[in-house]
Parts: sequence; structure tokens; C-alpha cells
Amino acid sequence: MNKKIILWSIAVGLGGLLFGMDVAVISGAENAIQQLWQLSDWTHGTAIAMALYGTAFGAAFGNIPANKIGRKKSLIWIGIIFLVSSVGAALAPDVYSFMFFRFLSGLSIGASSVVAPVYISEIAPAKYRGRLVISFQMNIVAGILLAYLSNYLLQGVGGANDWRWMLGIVALPSLLFSLIMMVVPETPRWLLLFKNDEAHAREVLAITEDDIDKTINEIKASATQTKEPLFNKKFYKPLLLAFLLATFNQLSGINAIIYFAPRVFEMAGLAKASAFLGTVGIGVVNLAFTILGWSLIDKFGRRTLMFIGSIGYIISLSLIAWSFNTGASDYIVYYVFLFIAAHAVGQGAVIWVFISEIFPNSVRAAGTSFGSLTHWAWAAVVAQVFPYFAGNVGGTTIFGFFALMMVLQLIYVWRMMPETKGIALEDMDKATVVLH
Repeated sequence: MNKKIILWSIAVGLGGLLFGMDVAVISGAENAIQQLWQLSDWTHGTAIAMALYGTAFGAAFGNIPANKIGRKKSLIWIGIIFLVSSVGAALAPDVYSFMFFRFLSGLSIGASSVVAPVYISEIAPAKYRGRLVISFQMNIVAGILLAYLSNYLLQGVGGANDWRWMLGIVALPSLLFSLIMMVVPETPRWLLLFKNDEAHAREVLAITEDDIDKTINEIKASATQTKEPLFNKKFYKPLLLAFLLATFNQLSGINAIIYFAPRVFEMAGLAKASAFLGTVGIGVVNLAFTILGWSLIDKFGRRTLMFIGSIGYIISLSLIAWSFNTGASDYIVYYVFLFIAAHAVGQGAVIWVFISEIFPNSVRAAGTSFGSLTHWAWAAVVAQVFPYFAGNVGGTTIFGFFALMMVLQLIYVWRMMPETKGIALEDMDKATVVLH
């Protein structure tokens, strides 16, 4: 595989680092924010979920700049928005300005979850596409680990305002990301289909492909219309597949753990310092098993990893629910680690790869946007209601519900999900014609 393709994919995947840091860093700040501004459970849930509402908007409309100004320029602006929003949230004088800047950061998260996987899927050879697109997910989990680690290390720095340092640190990698994006090329598929710039497309394809003319002809033939409506009966199968995968991703409870990990551990009886240290363990396990998923996704395929992850989800979530029900919380940290491992190998490794590759060239950005919007809309719902249910219902019901949802996901993988390993983007419609 060409070294330049690897470097471009890693560079663009750094958008996932910002994504992961911004998503997870709030876990160290959310309790302090609730106490500082004396927020009710519902208002607190709104403040935390505000980034996810922004993410849903960013995902819904991220395909527009991706198609209009290109994948590359969109990524540059995503980094700039990350920079502004992280500084603004860190300096927020009240909960309303905090919500505004968190919403703004959500816009960049949502857009990055659309544009970065699309960029990588369009630049990568079919044989290695899974491993290259998963570089985005690897950067997400690396960002989550960095956020948890920095939260742990920044405890007490600035006294009661340590949460401001936790949020503001995201500004540094945001600036670096925008600078790096200036040196990566635009994708040949965007240059051909949206700008009609065959000369520059050929320059990029000369690096990535052996038979340039054949690739160009296939790209043109696969999308005679670049403005096809997404919500068209010819696309209902990939739409259904993307919707269900994204829905199950969030109904696993992953963002309840990522956003509220210290609170979950404290609910189970751990001291505050131990709870923060436990979240670092989550980040380490997440990264280690994402690397495992990265090594397996193009060997065993997307469906196999989803089978493994679904079974791991069911076992771990059932054990967590049992721990809350019986009060036997000595091993709950390890059950959460098992849950994170199942997520990292399964949904975490697969979701952005699968959603970015199952739609035809003509609607790929829009289709990826739809899948990402579904994902983040559910994430917002979970973050909004989790503080209320944590305070009024308890862990047994919450995690029992998540376990039940993962049984349904297992059925989805078994009965519906097609395998897309090694299939060229231009031939992807053949993989989604028949639902398994």
C-alpha cells in the first residue's frame, strides 16, 4: 500500500482525535459544572447533551460543505471550529454561553464524522479501505484516552476551575489539525464528480491507482448524476442498514459510559479518585481493542466483528445490570472494561467504515451524513435522559435495557447485514442488493 495514502489517511483521521477528546473531556467536567451553576438533573442533561444536539446538526448538514467546497477545505474549517468552541466553553461565564460553545463543538464533531470517513474511503484502495477508514476510529479512541488522562492529571489544577483547563486543552490539537489539513490533497472522486477537474484527479490517482483510466471511467460510470436525491426507493436498503446500525450503536449505552464514566463508577460505590482512574482504564482498553479490530476488519470482515461485539455487549451489560441489582460492585470496573472491549472490536471498529462505504458515489456524502445524523440524534437522547434515569431509576434497569437492545442488534447482524469487505466502492450496490 502506498505510503502517501497511509499518511493522508492518518492525517485526516486526526479529526477523530479531536472528536474523541471533545466527546470524552466533558466526563471530567460534568459534575463540577452541575455544582457550580446548581443545575437540575434535566438542565444538567441538556447542558451535557448540547454538544450532541450540535453534532446531530453537523452530521445532518456536513455533506453540504463536503460536496460544495470539497472534503479538504471542509476538514480545515472543522479544525478551526473545534479551536474556537473549546476555548469558548473553557471561558464560559454561565451555563447558557457554555451550552452555545458546546453546541458549536458538536457541529464540528458531527461534520468530522461525515467528512473524514468519506475522505478516507474515497482515497483508499478497496483491499485496504477498512483498515484505513478505521484510522478515524483509532484516533477517536486515542482522543478519548488522552481526554481521560488529561482529566485525571488536571484534577485540582486551578482549584474549582480545573474543569476549564480540561475543556480548553482541546484547542491545541485543533490548531495543529487545521494546519496539517492544508497539505493533504483533495479526493479524486470529488474532483471528478463535483468539480469536473480530471487533471488534478489524475495527479492524485497516479499515486493511488495502477490503472488510472479504468478507475476514472468506473467513477464516472458509477455516478452519472451527482445530485440524486438520497431518499429514493433505490437507496432504501443502504438507508435502512445505516439507520439500524447507527441506532444500535447508541442503544448499547456506549455514550452513557463515555460521557458519564466517573458518575457510573461512583454510582457503584467507587471513590472519586478511583472513578477518575477507572476512566483512564476505559481509554486504555478502548485503544487496545480498537487496534485489534483494525488488524481484523479486512481479514475477517465487518459482519464477523459485529457478531463478536454483539455477544460481548450482551454478556458485559448483563453483568453490569446484575452488579447494580445485587450490590456486588467489586468487579463492575472489569465488566465495564469488557463492555468497552466488545464495543471497540465490534461497533467501534465497524460503524464509520460500513456507513461510509455502503452508499453509491452519487450520494455517499449525503448517505454518510444520514447515518451519522441517526447516530448522534440517538446519542443526544441518551445523554439528555441519562442523569435523570441514573438518579431516579437506577443502574439495573438502565443497563438491562441496553443489554436487551444488543440482543436485537445480534439479530440485525445475523439476518440483515451484508459483508462489504474488499468490494470496490463502485461495486458496492451488488453487496447490498440482498439482505442476509
